[in-house]
Amino acid sequence: MKPTPEFSISSMRGHCSEEEWQMRVDLAACYRLVALYGMSDMAANHISVRVPGEHDAFLINAYGMMYEEITASSLIKIDSDGQILSKPAFVGADYGINRAGYVIHGAIHEAKPEIACVIHTHSWPGMAVSALKCGLLPVTQTAMRFYRIGYHEYRGVVLDLTERASLVEDLGENNALILRNHGLLTVGRTIAEAFNAMHRLELSCKSQLAAMACGVELNEVPETVLEETYLNYQPQTRRPYGVLEWPALLRKLDRIDASYRS
Repeated sequence: MKPTPEFSISSMRGHCSEEEWQMRVDLAACYRLVALYGMSDMAANHISVRVPGEHDAFLINAYGMMYEEITASSLIKIDSDGQILSKPAFVGADYGINRAGYVIHGAIHEAKPEIACVIHTHSWPGMAVSALKCGLLPVTQTAMRFYRIGYHEYRGVVLDLTERASLVEDLGENNALILRNHGLLTVGRTIAEAFNAMHRLELSCKSQLAAMACGVELNEVPETVLEETYLNYQPQTRRPYGVLEWPALLRKLDRIDASYRS
């Protein structure tokens, strides 16, 4: 985002550790990439990440900014309850965070310290598949990666803190969760890992909807092959996701608009 005379954001570069600043740059990049790949919902939803070296501290977007506007300095530091720990000076606006929307993220961060990043989206393919009784079908190789994906039943807008326990239980040991009649969620030990999962989950939903729209019988894959393919995608059988792609994705953003780094 290129600042205008009516709106600007003070730099946070000198107000945080180098480790936090790098995490800010990567998280801002993730927001831009979610927008670039058509997975954003205006100012709604969140991507959150733990602050390195700090207990109970996370970075999240300023509520009211579009994903393509997010910069490293615009991110707000909060605790697991969504209380603001620090934020930049917004000239021409006074942004906070959507605490209600943080219920989902806070639940996972609090229960799973090994998870660094949580991404939640309301993309049309994700919402469409979340509304299908059959859920996500393993009809493509990409979708087979999520053969054992979790599901969380819809109970209304996620505002009640008592829903946190069931969210964590439904996610289980998976890195992805379909929120029934709602949207998609992925987690990762890194931002790159969580984004890779969301990008692939989004592709899985799109390809399923396209295949179902043809109105012909879908080709079924034997369960033994599904299990074998699923296991080939698991952490114990391959390098961590995102390791190769993330530097290239940052270069892609730099060619388009490097202001996310500010």
